[in-house]
Amino acid sequence: MKYYDTADDVLKRAQSIRLLLLDVDGVLTNGQLFYGEQGEIMKAFNTLDGQGIKLLQQNGIQVGIISGRKSVALERRAAALGISLMAQGREDKGNALDELLQTHPCPLAQIAYVGDDLPDLLVMRRIGLPIAVPNAHDSVHHCAALCTTRSGGEGAVRDVADFLLRTQGKYDDALRAFS
Repeated sequence: MKYYDTADDVLKRAQSIRLLLLDVDGVLTNGQLFYGEQGEIMKAFNTLDGQGIKLLQQNGIQVGIISGRKSVALERRAAALGISLMAQGREDKGNALDELLQTHPCPLAQIAYVGDDLPDLLVMRRIGLPIAVPNAHDSVHHCAALCTTRSGGEGAVRDVADFLLRTQGKYDDALRAFS
């Protein structure tokens, strides 16, 4: 992870995170969209991210999604991961955040968000821990406190999951189930 803010500040904020919100295209995927003959959109998701999401959920950190695009592939992936906190087809991600918080209240300081492009700034400027992926737009990097090592669709969310679990002292316990 690359720190844009001081390490002490980022670590302090990460310790209080209870909700991780994710963009999809460019974060959970590499941002490419594949259109089939019938017009369907196909997306590739990384299994490292899926395992990281499950580890977060098992250790008291809720995970949600705010996506500008609506996708059946995303609905299926979210269902497989047990993610019910989701807003799709929402270009105004700031309003989407407000709507999610009405049904799932969480202090803004306890929310982390991973984004890669301009619509994500509407959330990133408001929450406690804004995170960028390496291939994010420059404006997103300037807003972020932290940047993942891996790019979107290549395990970036797993970087965040491992970072949050380590920072909160939950990482070793999370791995015990696999030893």
